[in-house]
Amino acid sequence: SGLAVNALDGRPGVYSARYAGVAATDDDNIDKLLAEMADVDDAARGAAFHCVMSLVMPDETEAVVATGVWHGSILRARSGSGGFGYDPVFLDPASGLSAAALTPAQKSARSHRGKALRAMLPLLRRSLS
Repeated sequence: SGLAVNALDGRPGVYSARYAGVAATDDDNIDKLLAEMADVDDAARGAAFHCVMSLVMPDETEAVVATGVWHGSILRARSGSGGFGYDPVFLDPASGLSAAALTPAQKSARSHRGKALRAMLPLLRRSLS
């Protein structure tokens, strides 16, 4: 999973968890992201969380792969107290709330991980049948 920000040419991307350094905390990563986006207009703050989920069964040679994407934008400041990672600065356009302000059920219904898992289930059922 990772966060791709349009104005940053897709960064932090696969480096999302260590964007501000190997030992960086979530707050460190958010601080770096907000600093890099300080001069970015609201209309250009588009971003998306991406998840790629894969599973290889013991008796299979190919992985079962599912993906999920959650489109939104980057807020100018933290909002909400739930979630983790970049959730406090990721605006969900459907609700108008940060990912950190969503309930777990709301977040699961919208998130990249929830979408990838829902896409994985029929593939997994097919693989097991």
